[in-house]
Amino acid sequence: MTKTNMDLSELLAKQDGGDFLRAVAEAVLQLIMEADVEGLIGAGKHERSTDRATWRNGYRERALDTRLGTLNLKVPKLRQGSYFPGFLEPRKTSEKALVAVIQEAWIGGVSTRRVDELAQAMGLSGISKSTVSKLCKDIDERVNEFLERPLAGEWPYVWLDATYLKVRQGGRIVSVAAIIAVAANTDGRREIIGLGLGPSEAETFWMDFLRGLKARGLDGTKLVISDAHSGLRAAIERVFDATWQRCRVHWMRNALAHVSRGQHTVVAAAIRQAFDQPDRKQAGETWRRVADQLRPRWPKLAELMDESEHDVLAYMAFPRQHRTKLHSTNPIERLNKEVKRRADVVGIFPNEASIIRLIGAVLFEQNDEWQTASRYMQVEAFAQIDHEETDPILSITTQAA
Repeated sequence: MTKTNMDLSELLAKQDGGDFLRAVAEAVLQLIMEADVEGLIGAGKHERSTDRATWRNGYRERALDTRLGTLNLKVPKLRQGSYFPGFLEPRKTSEKALVAVIQEAWIGGVSTRRVDELAQAMGLSGISKSTVSKLCKDIDERVNEFLERPLAGEWPYVWLDATYLKVRQGGRIVSVAAIIAVAANTDGRREIIGLGLGPSEAETFWMDFLRGLKARGLDGTKLVISDAHSGLRAAIERVFDATWQRCRVHWMRNALAHVSRGQHTVVAAAIRQAFDQPDRKQAGETWRRVADQLRPRWPKLAELMDESEHDVLAYMAFPRQHRTKLHSTNPIERLNKEVKRRADVVGIFPNEASIIRLIGAVLFEQNDEWQTASRYMQVEAFAQIDHEETDPILSITTQAA
């Protein structure tokens, strides 16, 4: 049998002077195929052998897309039987790498139109939008597994919020609410525990979403933080036996709407005196005193403070080590900004499934980062939750659904 390991420089000399790395890759793969075929035939080129099983029958051209560009290979043909190299089989490592690049580009906010340009920049002949969509569907399994995973243990704190995205439905462009739920467990870790889509933030929509979280194992919830949307508030009351915290940031915006812009700084500083108190009792006393001071000049603001004291100061009845994380929906606000940044590149989603795919992948990615980061909350302080003095008015009793 003739030697199968031809001199690599001999093959490189036959290249057309193009990219060196691509030429090396083509040459190495060609050597592998030649060696494979000689093993199948039982003889080298032009070699006489009693062990010969068949003969060569020319070559067929085959392109292989890689990150080095498109490799132009010549696959040996046989007179009897067939030969096909393993590295050209569908979805092998090289192709998976390419798919991964396309998926990560789409998750990273690159539109399907621009993915085609990306593919061409990688040395490929271009990829159609339909192909990109098929490739991106491979993400669905991972995303669905993440969004539907069981929730084990206790989750004392839950943050809820929604952001609106545009999607095509029946030839129209409509807005849908994308609900995101984040929770902290007794290990001090925060996780993204749910994503839901609905036509609005109506009570029934929120209830279905929250019941789904409970069915997956969400338990031990003591405090739910959200904005004051009526449908959400009603759903929380019906599903959870927990205290409700109205987002302090959203409330402050509503409060300052009753004050002229020039007085915003002074009024906000006066109200924040209540937030600086060491416990719920002193915070309430300061809150009511500030409301009385503001009442003569801004009666509507004072009335708002009277109505919302228990909702805005609810977090003060929980361990002080946790309070900076409990008074607002800021953890989700930052997450929503990242979601909107990625979604703005797409603009209008073709369907709701594509929203789940992209937003779910973004949440999956963010959740992984959280798990490798330091603990979000002090673990020891969780034991103090049931021992903190809680105002009975703050407790939300679950109603019969």
